[in-house]
Amino acid sequence: MAPAKLEAEDHSRDAAFNRAMHGKSAQEKAGFLAMLAKDKEAQGAAVDEYFKFWDGKGAGQETEKDMKERVESYATLTRHYYNLATDLYENGWGQSFHFCRFYSGESFYQAIARHEHYLAHMMGMKAGMKVLDVGCGVGGPAREIVRFTDANVTGLNNNDYQIDRATQYAARAGLSHKLDFVKGDFMQMSFEPETFDAVYAIEATVHAPSLEGVYSQIFKVLKPGGVFGVYEWLMTDDYDASNANHREICHGIEVGDGISQMVKIPEALRAIKAAGFELEFHEDLAQRDDAIPWYYPIAGEMKYVRTLGDFFTVLRMTKLGRGAVHRLIGGLEAVGVAPHGTQKTAHSLAVAADSLVAGARLNLFTPMYLMVARKPTN
Repeated sequence: MAPAKLEAEDHSRDAAFNRAMHGKSAQEKAGFLAMLAKDKEAQGAAVDEYFKFWDGKGAGQETEKDMKERVESYATLTRHYYNLATDLYENGWGQSFHFCRFYSGESFYQAIARHEHYLAHMMGMKAGMKVLDVGCGVGGPAREIVRFTDANVTGLNNNDYQIDRATQYAARAGLSHKLDFVKGDFMQMSFEPETFDAVYAIEATVHAPSLEGVYSQIFKVLKPGGVFGVYEWLMTDDYDASNANHREICHGIEVGDGISQMVKIPEALRAIKAAGFELEFHEDLAQRDDAIPWYYPIAGEMKYVRTLGDFFTVLRMTKLGRGAVHRLIGGLEAVGVAPHGTQKTAHSLAVAADSLVAGARLNLFTPMYLMVARKPTN
């Protein structure tokens, strides 16, 4: 397999765009208020840059050239996706941008935290370890893992706005001495080799143009004997790319979640071994016989709600809730309060949610394929 072509990094360009689009909105406590504080011209540019990869290129229309362009533009695609989606995620979901399993009687945020704890447990993280979070988002999992393990965590992210928000949240939580956040492309890490005791990624490396490429970078920065743990987004063996319905579902996941190209479980297993790791454990946690499905919040299934806070979180995911938010954002955009493209972004997230649920119900997709691997000591 030919190595993926990498985009050239330009941190000065990205920092300038971050200042232009987001200004001081990273300091806003609420995602909705931050969303309204964007520079309209810069947001319009981000909308154009992101959706040029998707507009007019549905599952049945896209060509191999279209897919190749997306893969080669992985960094731009991901960076602008999170320029547009971060505040909507925070407003609707929270500060940990991932799914999880649920137990009966367990609140939404308890389950999210337990999912993070489980990864740390399976990796054997301990106090004082130097740990890398690959694709750290706004730092929700990193803060939780620091509290749970007392490790020292560095978050790596190619989106300046998310780094700004993560840094703000760490300071508010009194964790700045245990957490730091670094701008960078996970396909070309600038850390010295053998820097970290452990590396984890939670639903982030799906944005890579090549799993073998990103896993190889992780292998490089791990110390010999170090551990890597990942929750990977993957299509299952039941996924058939020649099936039009399957492809439509996969395409909806890609367009709504900023993913250049989804791959299947065997590719991830091949990639982690090809990178040099010794695979110690792997399991699709979505296949556990849970009474509550992992996707219930985005399916808007109110029967599983257990707390008042969960009620409002899940209500926003119902068709009624999504429709209300869609109309509100559309109205605010029409009068110039919300920046251009906010409604279009929200719509793409709704398409993604429906596609994720459809993929889960047909057993075509998992957001929690857990792999734990170790770098050999010799």
